[in-house]
Amino acid sequence: MTFEAVIIWILIGIIAGWIAGKVVQGSGFGLVGDMVVGIIGAVIAGWLLPRLGITSIVRQPLVDNVIFAAIGAIILLVVLRLIKR
Repeated sequence: MTFEAVIIWILIGIIAGWIAGKVVQGSGFGLVGDMVVGIIGAVIAGWLLPRLGITSIVRQPLVDNVIFAAIGAIILLVVLRLIKR
């Protein structure tokens, strides 16, 4: 993986974390915490969803990556908030 690809995944993860923070309401981790969760969720979704056979949603690579990352971030944020309680 190139340096540029890593930077793009980090930026997509930050966007996904912000989206996840807006979707999952409640006691949160704050903006920065949600963005970190988004980056981790992006990595998880980027690894897990293709293995489940989900490779494309809208057939636009950048949009698909943001959607996948947001899904991963939302799932991770929900799990972390359940554990936090």
